[in-house]
Amino acid sequence: MSSAQDLVRPGSGAGLADAFRARFLLKLLVRKELKVRYRGSVLGLLWSYVKPGVQFLVFYLALGVFLGLNKGTENYAVYLFSGIILINFFSEALGNAARSIVGNGSLIKKIYLPRELFPVASVWVSGVHFFPQLVVLVVACIFSGWHPSLLQLAAAVAAFVVVALLATGLGLFFGSVNVYFRDFENIVDLLLMVVTWASPVLYVWTMVRDALGTAFLTFYQANPLTIAVEVFHYAFWYPTTSGSAELPPHLLALWLPIGLVTSTVVVVAGQYTFRRLEGRFAQEL
Repeated sequence: MSSAQDLVRPGSGAGLADAFRARFLLKLLVRKELKVRYRGSVLGLLWSYVKPGVQFLVFYLALGVFLGLNKGTENYAVYLFSGIILINFFSEALGNAARSIVGNGSLIKKIYLPRELFPVASVWVSGVHFFPQLVVLVVACIFSGWHPSLLQLAAAVAAFVVVALLATGLGLFFGSVNVYFRDFENIVDLLLMVVTWASPVLYVWTMVRDALGTAFLTFYQANPLTIAVEVFHYAFWYPTTSGSAELPPHLLALWLPIGLVTSTVVVVAGQYTFRRLEGRFAQEL
């Protein structure tokens, strides 16, 4: 039987630290979300391959073949897929995290547990879907002559951390605000509509520089998603090329640290907003 000292008023706990201390509950939530998502599904987790595969084929045919990007970009298929899987991870993680509190309203109203568990679990589920796509990318890179350095592999891990932190921070923010104003679900949907085009996933960064100039390029490059996508290109696509491809200047020395710092700040801001608002989740739900 819990004593009064064991009870914690919502918003006065340790935030994300409580969520990771409750790792057993986090694993249960991840398993629950996976089971619910694929209940009655024939393919199950294989949809993690089918959906990005179809998306890749559509973009490759439309942009690579019909618009000719395949001719101007060496190993455009690897370039395209390495960006798609990272953006898909972010889109799925943020979209689900933004709805996680409202979607688990019945559970939140019944018992108290660290509410951060729900958006964090959504990010983890997206990570489960990301892994098989990463395996496909690695296999494709190996067949394309991929010989990465340790620096490139470490940079890829750092890029994934940037996206995971960004999705977690924004998920905490939108997930908490969405409890009070359900319009934010639509705002997140609008944001995710432009995410793929706001980063060099389907096109190369030099197009932005040539069309809009170096001043706008600096603003464009400051986007953590742009940084992460370019670092993924550096780690997976660039080692499969002849080495003549042009990479953004100061990518690892300047932009990658900026991406890590920016994403960390977003997590802190998202956690702060979440803790300020979570005290009335049960009443609002």
